Amino acid sequence: MNLNADFDIPVIVRSDQLEWQASPMKGVDRRMLDRIGGEVARATTIVRYAPGSAFSAHTHTGGEEFIVLDGVFQDEHGDFPAGTYVRNPPTTSHTPGSAEGCTIFVKLWQFDMDDRNQFRKDMADELAAPIEGVATAMSHKDDREIVSYSHLDAGATLTSQAQGGIEMLVIDGSVNIGAESLAKNDWLRLPDGKALSAIGGTAGAKVWIKSGHLPYAKAPTV
Repeated sequence: MNLNADFDIPVIVRSDQLEWQASPMKGVDRRMLDRIGGEVARATTIVRYAPGSAFSAHTHTGGEEFIVLDGVFQDEHGDFPAGTYVRNPPTTSHTPGSAEGCTIFVKLWQFDMDDRNQFRKDMADELAAPIEGVATAMSHKDDREIVSYSHLDAGATLTSQAQGGIEMLVIDGSVNIGAESLAKNDWLRLPDGKALSAIGGTAGAKVWIKSGHLPYAKAPTV
C-alpha cells in the first residue's frame, strides 16, 4: 500500500474524519496517515486500543516511536500515560496493550537501523520558558532528525525553516497555517524546503513536530 507516499508535496490529514480500520489484533483499530508497504510498512498511524486489548509480543525490526494521546498504554516495561513520548529503536521488543484503553500516534520503520537509544519521557516536563508565547521542549535530536513538543498561546507564532521536511501533529487546541485551520488530531507534513508558520488558535495549541527525516523515507527491508 502507498498512502500519502509522495514526500515532495504538502499533506494535511484530518484524522478524526477518517474511519477506524481493524488491525490484525482484535480490539486494536487504526487510522492511517501515511504508509509505504503492506502489514509491514513505513507508517504513520493513529492507533486505538479498546479496554483490555493487546498486541502479541513482537520485535521492532525497524523501530517504533509513539506518543500517548489519551488513556494509558502499557507493556512489560510499565504504564505510559497521556503525554508520554517513547522511542523503541530497532531490535527492541515488547507486548503492548491497555487495560483501560488508549490512543497513540505511532511511527514505524523510520529509524536509523544502528540507533539503539531507547527511552520514554513526559514531553511537558522539559518545556522551556515561553518566548513570545511559545514554550518548547526538545524530545529527541540526532544527525537525522529533530523531535520537539510546543505549547502555543492564542495568537503566538511558531516558525521552522528546518531542512529535510517538517511533520506536525496537533495534540490539543488548534493552529492556523495560511488559510488552513488545524484542530486536535490533525496532521501536517511539509516537504523539504517548505517552511512552517503556525499561529495558535483562540485557545492556544499543543503540537508535536518532527523535522529533517523525510530524505530517509523508504519502504522497509524485510
